[in-house]
Amino acid sequence: MDFKPVGRRIKLIRESKHLTQEKLGEMTGLTGPYISTVERGIKTPTLPTFIKIANALNVSIDSLLVDFLNTSIKFKSDKLSDQIKDLPAKDQRKILEVVRILVESEK
Repeated sequence: MDFKPVGRRIKLIRESKHLTQEKLGEMTGLTGPYISTVERGIKTPTLPTFIKIANALNVSIDSLLVDFLNTSIKFKSDKLSDQIKDLPAKDQRKILEVVRILVESEK
């Protein structure tokens, strides 16, 4: 399994929480350089280490593995819903219409 998408997701979440690699390393008992290799997809952490990283970032494992899980479509649709929920209804309808058109074009 190519771990690069998961590593990129870990990096994005870490940065969104304003954590350095060193700080995430401290929170997980790992080193900053090890976190760097995980984020670049060079190393794939063991399951216990992966759980430590997810817990330190306060995210679910499935949110990190979303690109590999068949059930991730629910996660992705929930995320889209969260992103547009605070927009005016008119803008929500526009976005949903674009999604509908894209889906239709794929059939």
